Amino acid sequence: MYICFNNFSKQLSAFSFLVAAESFNYKKFFEMVGLKNKSPEDVKKVFRILDKDRSGFIEEDELKFVLKGFNPNGRDLSDKETKALMAAGDKDGDGKIGVDEFATMVAES
Repeated sequence: MYICFNNFSKQLSAFSFLVAAESFNYKKFFEMVGLKNKSPEDVKKVFRILDKDRSGFIEEDELKFVLKGFNPNGRDLSDKETKALMAAGDKDGDGKIGVDEFATMVAES
């Protein structure tokens, strides 16, 4: 399942292929896909889609594929990008991002 907000899939397709490795910026990404302007319920829906194993958390191995959650042709994040995204979202330091942490990360982007 992929996240689809209006017609930004086409925008993301261009984004995914143009963004060089080691250049992912989650704040710009969330802005580009319009996630910051979505309702809290929509943000939770996105979280549930990114939480591939349905554990209630987004773990590091799931973060690596965050772009593919928005577009099947999205590239994988590098290990460095994945760790940076985890550090930005994991406010309690437990090594995973919960739904509230994800919502906070989106709101602060």
